[in-house]
Amino acid sequence: MTLFEELKWRGLINDITSPDVEEAINGGGLKFYIGVDPTGDSLHIGHYCTVIAITKRLMEAGHTPILIAGGGTGLIGDPKPNVERPMISKEAVKHNIECIKKQLSNILGANIQIVNNADWLCEMPAIDFLRDYGKHFNINYMLAKDTVKRRLDIGITYTEFSYMILQSIDFLKMYENYGVTMQIGGQDQWGNITSGLELIRKIHGPEVKCYGFTVPLVTRADGTKFGKSESGEALWLDINKTSSYAFYQYLINTEDTKIIEYLKKLTFLNKEEIDKLEENLKNHPEQRTAQKALAKEVITFLHGEQEFKKALNISECLFSDKIWTLSSEEILSSIKDIPKFAIKEDISLIDLLVNAKIVNSKREAREMISAGAIQINNTKCTDLEKKVTMNDGIDGKVLLLKKGKKNYYLGIIG
Repeated sequence: MTLFEELKWRGLINDITSPDVEEAINGGGLKFYIGVDPTGDSLHIGHYCTVIAITKRLMEAGHTPILIAGGGTGLIGDPKPNVERPMISKEAVKHNIECIKKQLSNILGANIQIVNNADWLCEMPAIDFLRDYGKHFNINYMLAKDTVKRRLDIGITYTEFSYMILQSIDFLKMYENYGVTMQIGGQDQWGNITSGLELIRKIHGPEVKCYGFTVPLVTRADGTKFGKSESGEALWLDINKTSSYAFYQYLINTEDTKIIEYLKKLTFLNKEEIDKLEENLKNHPEQRTAQKALAKEVITFLHGEQEFKKALNISECLFSDKIWTLSSEEILSSIKDIPKFAIKEDISLIDLLVNAKIVNSKREAREMISAGAIQINNTKCTDLEKKVTMNDGIDGKVLLLKKGKKNYYLGIIG
């Protein structure tokens, strides 16, 4: 199949600006750009599909990417659907861009070109902005865009209203300065992409050949955003913010109804490989082979094979009798979303359960222990006289306590 057909098969094309997009993508030698919003010092899994995976696929097909770090647009913020985006300081934006540039270079290769739109937006006089660009935007045209229309009922400030013009200037500058002819973005960027095309044609003529397409947002089965942990924390691509183990646990628990979609969008496995995984899913869903493949592909691509093996080892050991093979640092870095309690001295198990509010009373503690419903480091405790000591801790620092079938707590010793 052609590159365009493959992108369609993978579910990576939502809207295209014209039928010519297919020919442009299949032709090779195209210069394209994708913008990155520097609201954080790391990209997250939501960027993986719309920035990392798309860029990698097109690079391998002979196209040339240029990524924009929004040092100018990031100071304004793309309008959110239901509330005004909080302002971020110039110092924070500058710091975030430096971190993101380093991250993108590590993932996509040191030769990836990354530019900062602050270079042309932040030095632009207000009168030039209005005369040279504002005159090309009809208010009725702007009001009809989805990003603006959704906010009209609750109100939108001029600052956010003008974001469309700023991003349109980006496309114009990328065309003029770098020879870029295609912009790619998430499906919520459709209005900004088409506005940029209109600005280029108004300034350089309708015969200009520029294009754009959007990538569907990746969601969970319930329609919520893909990539949020149970605590609501984003899955960051920075390994120091989200461990490979946390990534592994999130991906291995992907719903069966979504796993083939994620394999198509997030991995570089070919159609034959994905078809085999889909067949296995139908016949042996309990093996979770497709989920394991997703975790392996994503983690290995982002952080390398050793990190995947580390995540797999921790996963296999953490909730089994092999937990003692792990270090306290591995456990602490892996388990972040469960309740924690402190152990300052030797204490009876009953008192610990009550003091840590794992149970409501000593009576309940005795009942849970007698019923074999309490485990320490994956070993069942039925001794009502049990004392929890420093020796119960892994490296003398942490212990994993389980109540019932799936309620875990992490004890921090010292």
